[in-house]
Order: sequence, then structure tokens, then C-alpha cells
Amino acid sequence: MLYKLYETQRSLMEPFTDLAQSAAKIYANPLSPLGQHPLSQRISAGYDLLHRLGKDYEKPEFGLRTVDVDGIEVAIHERVEIKKPFCELRRFKRFTDDVNTLTKLKDQPAVLIVAPLSGHYATLLRDTVKTMLKDHKVYITDWTNARLVPMSDGEFHLDDYVNYVQEFIRHVQRRYGNCHVMSVCQPTVPVLAAVSLMASRGETTPLSMVMMGGPIDARKSPTAVNNLAMNKSIEWFEHNVIYRVPTRFPGAGRKVYPGFLQHSGFVAMNPSNHARSHYDYFKDLIKGDGASAEAHRKFYDEYNAVLDMDAPYYLETIKTVFQEFKLVNGTWDVKGVNGKVERVHPEDITSTALLSVEGELDDISGSGQTAAVHTICSGVDKSMQQHLEVEGAGHYGIFAGRRWREVVYPKIRAFIQNHQAVPPMAEAHEAPVTPKATAKRTTAKRSSSPKE
Repeated sequence: MLYKLYETQRSLMEPFTDLAQSAAKIYANPLSPLGQHPLSQRISAGYDLLHRLGKDYEKPEFGLRTVDVDGIEVAIHERVEIKKPFCELRRFKRFTDDVNTLTKLKDQPAVLIVAPLSGHYATLLRDTVKTMLKDHKVYITDWTNARLVPMSDGEFHLDDYVNYVQEFIRHVQRRYGNCHVMSVCQPTVPVLAAVSLMASRGETTPLSMVMMGGPIDARKSPTAVNNLAMNKSIEWFEHNVIYRVPTRFPGAGRKVYPGFLQHSGFVAMNPSNHARSHYDYFKDLIKGDGASAEAHRKFYDEYNAVLDMDAPYYLETIKTVFQEFKLVNGTWDVKGVNGKVERVHPEDITSTALLSVEGELDDISGSGQTAAVHTICSGVDKSMQQHLEVEGAGHYGIFAGRRWREVVYPKIRAFIQNHQAVPPMAEAHEAPVTPKATAKRTTAKRSSSPKE
């Protein structure tokens, strides 16, 4: 019922937000009679703010057309390589006529960026992708708004997420021989599970994993987000935050955790900061500070664009990650696409280098939660493990903005390059990755997977 009420309210408000937008433009136009009013700039700013507070925010585009590679402008072609019901594997292919640059691009590492499925679209990582494209072949998981997925496509579970990641890793491996995986926030857990399962089966695992600001062990330094998930029962979440998609959407009838609820939770964490930001935007419009106003628009166009999550996935994530801590307790079982249930054993990973990144001021994934990956991945040699804590950085600061570009990215770039042991294969010579022999186990001592 709440979802229907929300959509009804939004539909009723839509004409008024459109009217506010028109009024803002009229009062801002110096050639308009209303634009001659002594308070026209203030009135225009007020209407503009009303429009932005009430409008519906659609999924943004990545909008990456070019990237600068050592002074050469390289064209970017964005395309979907694998389309699944709940996700697309998106590639940013680079093109150039400069022979030396082209040679350089071909030799660069391939990186699969696993974007979070936690309320925002993958475009939240636009700055991450743009920066990575300077030195890497980049793929990203682009998750689909669950309200757009018809009921005929079935449900989406946390196990499906893990299986998607494995499929995407194998796809990039077939093209280049191997790849690196980078996960930001929520996907650190399913990505680690996916690579663990591949290692346990004796498959070739990625050359490296970069884990950024994720709840590997949510028991450490619990945040407000963690506390909510830990202090409420699964039944409470099911009864209070799960609703069916209204009839006007393709996914009508699907049970979801609505994006507008997640957005409300984000805003409620720092309401004064958001209020101050909107007031600053109002003042920037009055002053005519177009650059600051545009920066505000770009941020909130992304921040306010949210997606629904399929209910089974959302509830299972709460239970697995924040209540039963199955990953760190060694009790997580995942059902594969073949129906076989397998236990997740991070200690089976031996040949994948590991870098964890945390923000000093992260209020979503607390201090030590991501670094816990080094403890449970006991099979990875210490010489292949690194940890970075970014001073003064919050959650978003480790993957976007100045600290990301100046502090975090150089560390990631060097780490990936140091573990790029096998040169990438040419695309014209794609060959399947041959799985290694399945690792044998004993009850007394677990054997590690063979070296590549």
C-alpha cells in the first residue's frame, strides 16, 4: 500500500514540479516581463529548488565519451556484452588512431568493477570508471531496477548475485586470459564468495581483488546502517519495508525493497548536511554562481536516482551479511546455476592478490570491516596482501572525488600492475579458460588450490 501511495503522490506532484521548472525559467529570463522584477532572481531560485525537491529522478547515463590517456584523447564506446534479467555487463571500449597509444591500450590490464546493488545505480561509480579507463580495460556490472523486471523472469536471490559475478569473471577471462576484480561497498561480500567458490573448484581465479569499503565483517565498528540490520528481525523487515510494485510498471506485483525507502534512509543519516547543501544551492543561484550550482545538480541527479531491489535478495543479504555473519563464520552455502549447493571457503584462495581500502570517516562500512578480508583469506601469501586507510575520507570519498583520484587510484593502479603477471591475450585470440583439477579436501587439513 505504501508504494501505491508514494506513486500516487508523485503523480499528483508532477504537474506542480513541471510548473515550478517553467516558472524558474521565466523569472530567470531577462527578456521576460517577470524577469524584470527586482526579486526575480530570488523567485527563480526558489522555484528551481522546489522543482528539484519534487521531481522524479530517472536513471542517469554514464556519459563517458572520451578519456585522456597521456595527453591523447581516446574515444569511448559503451556497450552491453552480457544481458541478464537483473543485470547487464557493460564494457567501455576505447578507440584511437594513434598507433603508440593503441599499442599501450592493448597491453593494459582488464578490470571488472562490481558496482553495488544497494539502492543506487552503477552510474554512482562514474568517476571510478572514468579514472580507471586511463590505464585499464574496464567492465562494470550495471544492475537493473527490479520494478522493471517482469514477474516471468523469476526472483533474484543473493545466490544469483554470486553466480552472476562468476559468469562475468569467466567472460572477461576468456577474452583476456585473466582479469582483476574491483568491488565497491556491498559487493565485496558476494565477490569474495564468487572467487572463493571458483578457487575451491580449482578454477582460475582473478589475478587480484580490490575490496573497497565493504561489510566483510559487519561486527567490527558497527555503524547506524549495521545496527538497524542487526537489531531488527527478518520478519520485521519483511513486514515493514517490503512492498509490491504498482501496476504501472513492467514488474507489477513483484515484491521489492523500494528505492524511495532506501533514499529516505540515506537522507536521514545526515539530514542537516542535505538541508545545508540545498540552501547553499539556493544562494548559489541567487549569486549567479553557475559552476557551484551545476556541481550540486550533478551530485543530486545521481544521489536521488534510486532503484528497487528484489525482496529475496534484500532479505537474504540482511540475514547473511548483517545478522548471521555467514562469510566470516564459515557457514555460507551458495546454490549454483546447476542446483548444486557449495560451501564458501575464502581460505581456498591462494593465487589472487588482495588489496583492501577503507575510509577513515566511513559511516556506512565501519573501520576494520573491509580489512577483515585479510584474516579470512588465510591462503593468500602475506606478500600479496595490502591495506589502505584513506585519511579524512568518508564512504564516497574512497571511490569518487579528489581523494579517490589522488590517493586511492594511484595505489590501486600500482597494485594491479604489480600483479599483472600474465600479459593480456589479444581479443582476436579468445580461448576458453581450462579449469584446474578440483581441489581435494581432508578433514584434518585443507589443501590449497594448485598454482597457475
